[in-house]
Amino acid sequence: MNIPSPDYHVPVLLQETLDGLQVQADGTYVDCTFGGGGHSKGILERLGPKGRLFAFDQDNDAKANLPDDPRIIFVPHNFRHLERMLRLHHASPVNGILADLGVSSHQFDEAERGFSFRFEGDLDMRMDRRQSLTAFGVIDTYSEQDLHKLFERYGEVTNAKTLARTIVGIRRSVSLNTIRNFKTALNSIVKGNPQKWFAQVFQALRIEVNDELGALQDLLRQAPGLLKPHGRIAIITFHSLEDRIVKNFFKKGTFEPEQEDPFGQSGNPQVLRPVTRRAISPGEQELKRNPRSRSAKLRVAEKIGQ
Repeated sequence: MNIPSPDYHVPVLLQETLDGLQVQADGTYVDCTFGGGGHSKGILERLGPKGRLFAFDQDNDAKANLPDDPRIIFVPHNFRHLERMLRLHHASPVNGILADLGVSSHQFDEAERGFSFRFEGDLDMRMDRRQSLTAFGVIDTYSEQDLHKLFERYGEVTNAKTLARTIVGIRRSVSLNTIRNFKTALNSIVKGNPQKWFAQVFQALRIEVNDELGALQDLLRQAPGLLKPHGRIAIITFHSLEDRIVKNFFKKGTFEPEQEDPFGQSGNPQVLRPVTRRAISPGEQELKRNPRSRSAKLRVAEKIGQ
């Protein structure tokens, strides 16, 4: 088996995720975010010769990490197309689904991808480089109102309104197509810690460009119908917006916070049961080994048996 590059992406909460999935030797599993292949490698090690693993990744760079193993099938698409792709491969229902959300270390560290404000490069941020919308496209074409909304919602930027107004004012005379130009144009309105502020701004743009929350909701809607009874889904999130979506869906089968019902009835029959009451976070050893894991949260749910 080829060993994925350790520099590409260190798998987060690996042991906890594998334990949560309860991998069966002859089962069929899906890694929705193949990336560096770390989680997939762990699943393959627990699978027998009859087991199968479907590895999804919309980023073409990830294909280079594929192991030479007949049990793994690579699907070069966003996991929001999970149901359609598994149907094409006659692969559902499956025993387990895994998604490690967010950006890989490889994507962050490749300056030309534009994911990190630490480097110079084009303001790009596309995980799937086949798509046309880039971060610069968002900055250059969105209305002030839409920019305000996305920075406030996806980045929780404290001065989102000022930020949106500043961008719309500056973009008429200065091209904001590079990270350097973009940061320079905004230096005068940075609020609080510049590192944290730019991290929030870049997070908001990345979520918008890749429709990350929409894709997550699509995955969650499809998952219960694709799992076998007692099959499990494990999702690793890296910020509160994602974690809230996963938590609410695992508990109530909805994306909205729990509402008080005077009649004690729920409009959504429960299909998934959370395996742990709280999200699982990295331990001290993992945090020392991989500081980027500090915001990771793992939630696991099981499909209620029939």
